Amino acid sequence: MTKGKIVLNFLKSLQFRLIVIFIVLAILPGAVIHIGLIKSYEARALQIRQSEVLSQAKILSNQIATKDMEQIEADTALLSQIDSLTSLYDGRVMLVNNALRIVLDTYNLDDGKTMISEEVIKSASGETKVVYDSNNRYIEMSIPVINPDDELGNVRGVLIVSVSTDNIYLTQNFLWQVGLSVEIIAAAVIIFVGVLLSGHLVKPMKNISKSIESIQNGYGDTELSERTYTETALICEDFNQLISRMRVMDESRQEFVSNVSHELKTPLTSMKVLADSLNSMPDAPVELYQEFMEDITKEIERETSIINDLLSLVKMDKSAADLNISAVNINELLESIMKRLQPIADKQKVELVLESFRPVTAEVDEVKLSLAFTNLIENAIKYNKNDGEGWVHVSLNADHQYFYLKVEDSGIGIPEESLEHIYERFYRVDKSHSREIGGTGLGLAITRNSILMHRGAIKAYSVMGEGTTFDVRIPLSYIL
Repeated sequence: MTKGKIVLNFLKSLQFRLIVIFIVLAILPGAVIHIGLIKSYEARALQIRQSEVLSQAKILSNQIATKDMEQIEADTALLSQIDSLTSLYDGRVMLVNNALRIVLDTYNLDDGKTMISEEVIKSASGETKVVYDSNNRYIEMSIPVINPDDELGNVRGVLIVSVSTDNIYLTQNFLWQVGLSVEIIAAAVIIFVGVLLSGHLVKPMKNISKSIESIQNGYGDTELSERTYTETALICEDFNQLISRMRVMDESRQEFVSNVSHELKTPLTSMKVLADSLNSMPDAPVELYQEFMEDITKEIERETSIINDLLSLVKMDKSAADLNISAVNINELLESIMKRLQPIADKQKVELVLESFRPVTAEVDEVKLSLAFTNLIENAIKYNKNDGEGWVHVSLNADHQYFYLKVEDSGIGIPEESLEHIYERFYRVDKSHSREIGGTGLGLAITRNSILMHRGAIKAYSVMGEGTTFDVRIPLSYIL
């Protein structure tokens, strides 16, 4: 097996799928939690930073509101507080008067410039605006400067405070790297444990596979006994039942082949003996030749009968899809069969009676069903009394779902221990009597197969010396 084939087989295996499931169930929740914690930390840290800075900025704004805006740079105490705020939060503070001119910039970049922006305009109207720029990582606050003692609440200016969030980002990045490292280590451990655990979980399956291979090669036990899981126990039980059925079928097939060989060889052996006898008697009288030739003809007819029955049996063994289903008048079919068999009944001095309780039309294969019914009725005639008191009673009835055929006779009967074997191929209750009347031992096997192909059922009841009854039930509509 090539390396690529081995890899492909592993990727298709249950063990690989279990490993993937372990990884997904273990790593995916961790990754989701990791990302959620990082995002939660970022949102919480920003909220705290905004709250802290905004609180101090409002205090600063209230102090500025009581001062002269133009002389703000001369107030060292206030400038000291502003410097503390910018140093603590790595920020920038700008003060804009009500004329939108910058009177203070801790960066000393925009002193004296006019500042017009949406946030400043809204803050000049009395609103406090807070904006977070995630790309440049800073928070900008615009706070209106209003004297607390001014009852009219006139805005004297706008205090703009910008603070960096780089330290939050750095902390977040550090937490991300730590979490990623933990996930990688956890993934490696989980994969290792997953490989070991999945191998342990699929081991019973591999044991079953090896046991089946051993059975195929003729080694080891002939049954599976892996009971680790309920599923493996069920598989073993079903497999053992299958093996048992196959063993029975194999024995049946061997017995069938043996029986076929014997049945086909017997007439040939008889013909060879007769022919050798004639060849050894060149001066034999014509009457002897005729007698031997009649015997050879009978053996040929017997051989032909066996072959025809075997061919019929082979056809019966095929799928039910081979049935030629059509609507058939069962009453007329039975009348036709009885008419054909009447000469045999007359010869055996057996009374043949057909009783139909109602008209019956069913979806059946006329040829196969005719063969089955003919076998049943002909057997009832042949294995009957020949003293003029024998009889065969055939009755037909039906309900809304099935039609029923009953074939009763006053014949020799079948022993109780033989009833379960009468449908087996080449099985004969009385071998000597069967040979006398030309039976092949295949008729009832053909009959049963035909009835089963029609989704029907057949049962036999018999009393030795009193007769036999066959009950047949077949659906009126063919069931696929």
